[in-house]
Amino acid sequence: MNGREALVTNGKEALATTNGEEAPATNGNEAQATNGEEAPATNGNEAQAANGREAQAVNGKEAQVKRQTQKLSIAQTVLLQMKKNGMQPVEKRAEDFYFLRPLGEGAFSTVFLVREVRSGKEYAVKVLTKSLIYRLDKVTSVMREKDVMTSLTYIHGSHELFVSLYCTFQDASRLYIAMTYAENGDLMQYLQRLGSFDEEVTLFYTAEIVIALDFLHRCGIIHRDVKPENVLLRKNWHIMLSDFGSAKFTDPEKNEPEVKCTVQSDQQRSRSTFVGTAQYVSPEVLVDGEIGPSCDYWALGAMIFQMVSGMAPFRSINDYHTFQKIQRLEYTFPEGFPDLPRDLVEKFLVLEPVNRLGSEEMGGSAAVRSHPYFATIDWNNLTKKTPPAFKPYVPASSGEPAFHSNYHIPENIEPGLDDAAVTRLMGLSLRDFVPTDQPTETREQKLITQRREHKYHRFVEENLIIKSGFLEKKKGLFSRRRMFLLTEGPNIYYVDPLSMELKGKIPFSRQLRVEAKNFRTFFVHTPSRTYYLFDPERNAVEWCNAIEAVREQYLHFLPDEPMAP
Repeated sequence: MNGREALVTNGKEALATTNGEEAPATNGNEAQATNGEEAPATNGNEAQAANGREAQAVNGKEAQVKRQTQKLSIAQTVLLQMKKNGMQPVEKRAEDFYFLRPLGEGAFSTVFLVREVRSGKEYAVKVLTKSLIYRLDKVTSVMREKDVMTSLTYIHGSHELFVSLYCTFQDASRLYIAMTYAENGDLMQYLQRLGSFDEEVTLFYTAEIVIALDFLHRCGIIHRDVKPENVLLRKNWHIMLSDFGSAKFTDPEKNEPEVKCTVQSDQQRSRSTFVGTAQYVSPEVLVDGEIGPSCDYWALGAMIFQMVSGMAPFRSINDYHTFQKIQRLEYTFPEGFPDLPRDLVEKFLVLEPVNRLGSEEMGGSAAVRSHPYFATIDWNNLTKKTPPAFKPYVPASSGEPAFHSNYHIPENIEPGLDDAAVTRLMGLSLRDFVPTDQPTETREQKLITQRREHKYHRFVEENLIIKSGFLEKKKGLFSRRRMFLLTEGPNIYYVDPLSMELKGKIPFSRQLRVEAKNFRTFFVHTPSRTYYLFDPERNAVEWCNAIEAVREQYLHFLPDEPMAP
């Protein structure tokens, strides 16, 4: 028995991934949906005009000839091997699952959390609309994603750092891909919530991604869309690399031809398409160059930069200008970026792929693992280690030390001793800031004065301003000066004082909490995000006291904000 046979018959549940859909289909739509990428059109014009549909119009005899001569996909090959070994694929349909809630949405698909009726197990199911797949010319992408997941799950042994394919099935209008459910979301959710990661968290997850990429590349697969959104988190907080719609096999026989992008002029950029995501795409992709495994290490370099600093290295007003910065290698490290991750990022963000750390010419994955940044990593036992916790954190900068927070936002908050204790520790009186009820005439008089005298009144929706002042709004190693306005309602607005543009609001809820770190730095915690604020006037405690007082005053009117994952 060869390696593929052994892996296919290793006792896993029968390949529900191929419950007949990869086998020769008997009607047009099913044939196109399941093996359209392999089905050769009778001529180029037919294929183009039909966008993958006209092939269905051939008569039964022609269809039979095509099915006999077409190249088998990996999923089809695995199905046939299973049948050869006496394994019967398990058929699934939508009615076999309870669809609980949506997890995410793409251009032509939605991912749902489901529970299998028979087993009670939870999975993530990507539901793809066939008509949109045809319209957006994504048949090749969908089929390749299924082939890559089939290869990783059933040929290469279902590595723990990857999403595993459970099954695929279809109905008249949709395709369904069921896979491992990531209970804790993805890295981007935590970057958005926390701004940046501390050094321990960044190191751990960078190392796990290195292990995952090493395995993927040894399987002959290039991901080509490595980014925080595609690094999922299991219940145990270890990663699962996901989303293989842009992936490519290093063996050209396993890939269908695809249209590659080039960077176009400013006038043409709206028509530009490319493989990957703008902020993480490697320069060789943009110039129609040879794409190898090192493009994934470029993306990892961009991710490390973002995890440490809070921002991606290449960013601009649109994708076209971002691409230009990538091609010119136009980025700078903010003050305070640590030396070791900086050196690693510089070795990953190299324009020439063969000179990039991680490429075969530069020593491959072994050279990456030997970088001094990973000196403390036990590669053999990393996936058995308990991952470090995600905590609110602001790195050292501008003369201020780094601050961590052990703060955990409780799901159910009641007023009482905790609030009073926090207030006493701050050493200030709530009475100084509580917005007491005022007669209508008094409030109107104050509003008239505020309209006339307060430069930022137009941003607060006719609410009385309780406290205002300039604060540095920090995100990792970056900061922006903003005018903050605490008002009745309650609301916290923040405005760009240069452009005089409202940039956002901090959502008030029962779960909102403040945390003073010293006289200049304080955190505002909400269930979905932590805001890091710096007051150069050393009034951080006063701000905390005012916000907490307003929250308590309006407590019984405030909504409960859903907890973030």
